[in-house]
Amino acid sequence: MSKEISVAESDREFMRLALREAEAAAAEDEVPIGAVIVHDNPSGGVRRVIASAHNQRQQLRDPTAHAEMIAITQAAGVLGDWRLENCTLYVTLEPCAMCAGAIVLARIPRVVYGAADPKAGAVASLYRLLDDSRLNHRAEVVAEVLAEPSGVMLSRFFVDKRREKREPDLVSPDPSPVQPPDDQI
Repeated sequence: MSKEISVAESDREFMRLALREAEAAAAEDEVPIGAVIVHDNPSGGVRRVIASAHNQRQQLRDPTAHAEMIAITQAAGVLGDWRLENCTLYVTLEPCAMCAGAIVLARIPRVVYGAADPKAGAVASLYRLLDDSRLNHRAEVVAEVLAEPSGVMLSRFFVDKRREKREPDLVSPDPSPVQPPDDQI
């Protein structure tokens, strides 16, 4: 087996890491979106993960606590610079306008995402912020890498949430059985 990994294979590899972050979000009852930022060594060395995060809006009570925003903050801390040059952001769902704006401001040159977001996507679905010539930075975009598992995870999460609203007792039953009083046995 060759030591060289094609771009597509490495994109899938890093997207799998983002999917693991999305699973962590789901386990915390957060919308299952995960993000990973990989730094590409400019001298041709090894690519390394410098940030990984998942949605934490409920946990942090912060509307800006999207996976991408948290990962961007982590990566800036690791690199000691707000410019995330030589980095690739992998995220399981197409970034929204807020996250796309942060990508532009952080100068991230490459974004790889999983599922498209027809309701809020600001990379290709609703807006094209990452290739808008009026802005001072543009990013290369690779869309729909492992889109199916990303989309399925999101769909299942929201189906379960809707079911919980309709049938709260059927979805999350009390794990301890109710014992009748002694006089009724």
